[in-house]
Amino acid sequence: MGHRKHSAPRRGSLAYRPRARAGSFIPSIHNWPKIGAPTPSLLGFPGVKVGMLHAITTDDREKTPNFGKPLYNSATVVAVPEVSVVGVRFYATEYGSDRAVGEFYSKEYSGKEGYDPVKAAESWKERLPKVSRLAALVTVVPNDAGISQKKPILLEVGVGGGDASAQFDFITRVLGKKIKFSEIFKAGNYVDVLSITRGKGFEGPVTRFGVKRKQHKSRKSVRAVGVIGPWHPAAVMYTVARAGQMGFHQRTESGKRILLLGNGKDDKIDPPGGFLHFGQVETDYAVLKGSIPGSPRRLVLMRHPIRKQYKKVTPPQILELSTKMVGS
Repeated sequence: MGHRKHSAPRRGSLAYRPRARAGSFIPSIHNWPKIGAPTPSLLGFPGVKVGMLHAITTDDREKTPNFGKPLYNSATVVAVPEVSVVGVRFYATEYGSDRAVGEFYSKEYSGKEGYDPVKAAESWKERLPKVSRLAALVTVVPNDAGISQKKPILLEVGVGGGDASAQFDFITRVLGKKIKFSEIFKAGNYVDVLSITRGKGFEGPVTRFGVKRKQHKSRKSVRAVGVIGPWHPAAVMYTVARAGQMGFHQRTESGKRILLLGNGKDDKIDPPGGFLHFGQVETDYAVLKGSIPGSPRRLVLMRHPIRKQYKKVTPPQILELSTKMVGS
């Protein structure tokens, strides 16, 4: 009977646990960053993944050998239709954590006859000293981005900048109105992208964790781990690579730079025949540097970076896109 004569690092990170299917196609955000802007604004924005292209930009990183030279980048196009602000949610700190204590909606979204959002806002303004943070309830219609779903998706988006009173005045002012992506983010800004990754189904430990295959003369199995635990105590540790669900997990990509903002009707970005698995972009769009999680036509959430960015925020100089010549 053979025994191992060497050691090896474990296969598969333990940071991503549980590797189970996400509960929804809509990613959830539990932490919102604090921004030092004097005027309040939304801290995030939903979008729909369109597809990828290539962008040639001028390298503006001053301390790199390639500074001032053309830089070849992969990029992702995200459709960002307008969102409607339909409500406000209030949180208060109780027993060391934030807890939702109330909310009110716009007149159109409330669905109640005689509902007056002005009176609701006045009653909540008196209780602002007890509120720890505010959040906006927004809706996005996938059909506006070119997807067949017409039912709006309700999301909660954090509000930052200024003090609580200024944030409250900002939300009540935009309640019932629409907000564009360009009102929150500009070209050159950095964002975190949260999405649900592509689903791969049920996979074995070789594909799921990257363990090595055993030799071809192994007894019974080749694509399985050699041993799953000791004889005594007879237990299987959670760290052992096992078969199970792969993909369709919520993941966060940090520090994605916005290369370009545009509108699909005025500034076409589609390749001939449209993007694969998506089609034509007919709404506002944003081009992000690099790749983002998820498949085309999947909802993604973009927020201000939760890690402080020490990079200079300047609009990038784009020389060429793989789908068109810039300026043509």
